[in-house]
Amino acid sequence: MEVDQAAGFEINPRRGLVVWVYSLKQLKNLKRYGFVYYVSRKMKYVYLYLDEERYEENLAKIQKLHFVRSVEPSYRPDVEMNFADKIGTKAAYQEVDEGFEVEELSTRIRLAENV
Repeated sequence: MEVDQAAGFEINPRRGLVVWVYSLKQLKNLKRYGFVYYVSRKMKYVYLYLDEERYEENLAKIQKLHFVRSVEPSYRPDVEMNFADKIGTKAAYQEVDEGFEVEELSTRIRLAENV
Protein backbone atom coordinates (compact mmCIF):
# COMPACT_ATOMS: atom_id res chain seq x y z
CA MET A 1 0.00 0.00 0.00
CA GLU A 2 1.55 3.28 -1.13
CA VAL A 3 0.85 6.71 0.25
CA ASP A 4 0.43 9.52 -2.24
CA GLN A 5 3.21 11.98 -1.34
CA ALA A 6 1.73 14.73 -3.52
CA ALA A 7 -1.49 14.82 -1.53
CA GLY A 8 0.37 14.98 1.80
CA PHE A 9 -1.01 14.54 5.26
CA GLU A 10 -2.47 17.46 7.12
CA ILE A 11 -3.03 17.53 10.88
CA ASN A 12 -6.20 19.29 11.96
CA PRO A 13 -5.79 21.37 15.13
CA ARG A 14 -8.08 20.11 17.88
CA ARG A 15 -9.15 21.25 21.33
CA GLY A 16 -10.21 19.15 24.29
CA LEU A 17 -13.52 19.48 26.05
CA VAL A 18 -14.77 17.90 29.29
CA VAL A 19 -18.52 17.31 29.23
CA TRP A 20 -20.15 16.47 32.55
CA VAL A 21 -23.41 14.56 32.01
CA TYR A 22 -26.33 13.37 34.09
CA SER A 23 -26.46 10.01 32.34
CA LEU A 24 -24.20 8.17 29.90
CA LYS A 25 -27.13 6.73 27.96
CA GLN A 26 -26.82 9.53 25.39
CA LEU A 27 -23.12 8.92 24.73
CA LYS A 28 -23.82 8.22 21.05
CA ASN A 29 -25.21 11.75 20.67
CA LEU A 30 -21.86 13.21 21.76
CA LYS A 31 -19.92 11.11 19.25
CA ARG A 32 -21.27 13.13 16.34
CA TYR A 33 -19.69 16.36 17.64
CA GLY A 34 -16.13 15.06 17.93
CA PHE A 35 -13.81 12.25 18.87
CA VAL A 36 -14.63 10.65 22.25
CA TYR A 37 -11.27 10.12 23.91
CA TYR A 38 -12.29 8.97 27.40
CA VAL A 39 -15.48 8.13 29.27
CA SER A 40 -15.62 8.01 33.07
CA ARG A 41 -18.59 5.90 34.05
CA LYS A 42 -18.05 6.47 37.77
CA MET A 43 -17.76 10.27 37.66
CA LYS A 44 -20.03 10.66 34.60
CA TYR A 45 -17.95 12.78 32.30
CA VAL A 46 -16.79 12.48 28.70
CA TYR A 47 -13.56 13.90 27.27
CA LEU A 48 -14.00 14.98 23.66
CA TYR A 49 -11.68 16.36 21.02
CA LEU A 50 -13.30 18.89 18.69
CA ASP A 51 -11.90 20.44 15.52
CA GLU A 52 -10.59 23.94 16.23
CA GLU A 53 -12.34 25.51 13.24
CA ARG A 54 -15.83 24.48 14.38
CA TYR A 55 -15.11 24.53 18.11
CA GLU A 56 -17.27 27.50 19.14
CA GLU A 57 -20.42 26.37 17.33
CA ASN A 58 -20.11 22.77 18.58
CA LEU A 59 -19.48 24.03 22.13
CA ALA A 60 -22.72 26.03 22.05
CA LYS A 61 -24.67 23.03 20.71
CA ILE A 62 -23.26 20.68 23.36
CA GLN A 63 -24.11 23.10 26.18
CA LYS A 64 -27.76 23.18 25.05
CA LEU A 65 -28.20 19.40 25.20
CA HIS A 66 -30.64 18.30 27.93
CA PHE A 67 -28.39 15.59 29.38
CA VAL A 68 -25.33 17.86 29.79
CA ARG A 69 -24.64 19.13 33.30
CA SER A 70 -21.69 21.41 32.51
CA VAL A 71 -18.88 21.87 30.00
CA GLU A 72 -15.22 22.73 30.69
CA PRO A 73 -12.96 23.70 27.77
CA SER A 74 -9.29 22.81 27.66
CA TYR A 75 -6.94 25.78 27.96
CA ARG A 76 -3.84 23.91 26.83
CA PRO A 77 -3.69 25.44 23.32
CA ASP A 78 -3.74 28.90 24.95
CA VAL A 79 -0.80 28.21 27.29
CA GLU A 80 2.73 28.79 26.05
CA MET A 81 4.53 25.47 26.37
CA ASN A 82 8.09 26.70 25.73
CA PHE A 83 9.70 26.76 29.18
CA ALA A 84 13.31 26.37 28.08
CA ASP A 85 14.01 30.11 28.28
CA LYS A 86 12.45 30.58 31.70
CA ILE A 87 13.66 27.65 33.82
CA GLY A 88 16.11 28.79 36.49
CA THR A 89 16.22 32.44 35.39
CA LYS A 90 14.79 35.70 36.63
CA ALA A 91 12.38 35.74 33.68
CA ALA A 92 10.38 32.99 35.39
CA TYR A 93 9.68 35.29 38.35
CA GLN A 94 8.88 38.51 36.49
CA GLU A 95 5.19 38.41 37.39
CA VAL A 96 5.91 37.95 41.10
CA ASP A 97 5.51 41.00 43.36
CA GLU A 98 8.41 43.44 43.40
CA GLY A 99 8.98 42.91 47.14
CA PHE A 100 10.83 39.62 46.61
CA GLU A 101 14.50 39.31 45.77
CA VAL A 102 15.25 36.62 43.20
CA GLU A 103 18.68 35.04 43.25
CA GLU A 104 19.93 32.92 40.37
CA LEU A 105 21.76 29.79 41.41
CA SER A 106 23.78 27.49 39.24
CA THR A 107 22.06 24.12 39.51
CA ARG A 108 23.94 20.91 38.94
CA ILE A 109 21.91 18.00 37.62
CA ARG A 110 22.92 14.66 39.12
CA LEU A 111 21.80 11.26 38.01
CA ALA A 112 20.27 8.99 40.63
CA GLU A 113 22.97 6.37 40.21
CA ASN A 114 25.70 8.87 41.12
CA VAL A 115 24.10 10.19 44.31
